Amino acid sequence: MTHVEKPLAGVKVLDLTQAYSGPFATMHLADHGAEVIKVEIPGSGDQTRDWSPLRNGASGYFGYINRNKKGIALNLKSDEGKEVFKDLVREVDVVCENFRVGTMEKLGLDYEVLKAVNPGLIYASISGFGLEGSMAKLPCYDVVAQAEGGMISMTGFPGQPVKVGPAIADNYSGTYLALGITMALYQKQKTGMGRRLDVSMVDTIFSILESGVVEYTVNGKMVGPSGNRDPSIAPFDSFPAKDGEFVMACGTDKFWKRLCEVMKKPELVEDERYNSNAQRLVNYAELKKEIASWSERFTIREVEEQIVRAGIPFGRIKNMQQVCESELIKSRNMLWTVHDHGIGEDILIPGTPIKFHGSEDRVRFSAPVLGENTKEILSDLAGYSEKKIKQLQKDAVI
Repeated sequence: MTHVEKPLAGVKVLDLTQAYSGPFATMHLADHGAEVIKVEIPGSGDQTRDWSPLRNGASGYFGYINRNKKGIALNLKSDEGKEVFKDLVREVDVVCENFRVGTMEKLGLDYEVLKAVNPGLIYASISGFGLEGSMAKLPCYDVVAQAEGGMISMTGFPGQPVKVGPAIADNYSGTYLALGITMALYQKQKTGMGRRLDVSMVDTIFSILESGVVEYTVNGKMVGPSGNRDPSIAPFDSFPAKDGEFVMACGTDKFWKRLCEVMKKPELVEDERYNSNAQRLVNYAELKKEIASWSERFTIREVEEQIVRAGIPFGRIKNMQQVCESELIKSRNMLWTVHDHGIGEDILIPGTPIKFHGSEDRVRFSAPVLGENTKEILSDLAGYSEKKIKQLQKDAVI
């Protein structure tokens, strides 16, 4: 099979981001062909180089979200470092950063400065609370954004609000930024225009609250934690079996009718408590007891056979071992093998969920060790001589 060039091949990105949200954004770009150059502080680098899981003194976390990127160590606090950075900016399409608001201005490398260097530059930022306003300069991590954005108030069980497990404020913000960058690249291709992009983690969380916001703005209703059930559809929840729990989603009256047939309770279809989705929501406590009285007589496998045969959406609640070893994840090529340069061994990391048919769906190269590609980048991209590079090393700029 002939492989087609990846869609972002030829796009050059200077990546100043650290931790999770920004590196997750540039990971998307790198996975699909962009040349992403990760810029780190000499001697220390990205904070995630010390994040678990650690093996052989290196981080698998860092290796996962920084695959397919090149690395340069550059001291942006020095005057020489700033000039080196501007020389690189002249040659790239995108600069990404997720520093605390005001950091790039203090460095003298804010958008207006870099726009003068490269008028077509796409300058993309992730922040906790946005670039302006009274909260703009406050520090933010995922749990803060989930709290301030309304997610924690909707998650968990009644009286026990909790954050969503994975850092969704970070990865959603990163994905939004990657989407915004590709939009800006498309516009730049047509017009030559550069753009300033601003993604806030709190905005991101607020934007994915689904019915929570409109329930309040339209009906004045406060949506609180509801466990595994959906606040707008019933039955759509986890249910008990002999050997554990499973999930099932009857999103339509057709699915509800099929479930009644499976449970051998056809009379429930016309029961005035359950004959519409609205009524099933009103009488959900009784409805769940009806379903549980049927499902808990069977094992999960036995329930699965009956429900899947009826065409009703069904899911097993899998742990990490089960999902990593599942045939679905393997068949979708969602675990990539990469020989990580820091760890010095092959590791398995999540692949990309964005599948371009005809393009290779695998890791191109490992996350860089700190400053791994510094000489190559300064030579090939900025056109620096070997003598100049050695002097920058001597001056501790790189």
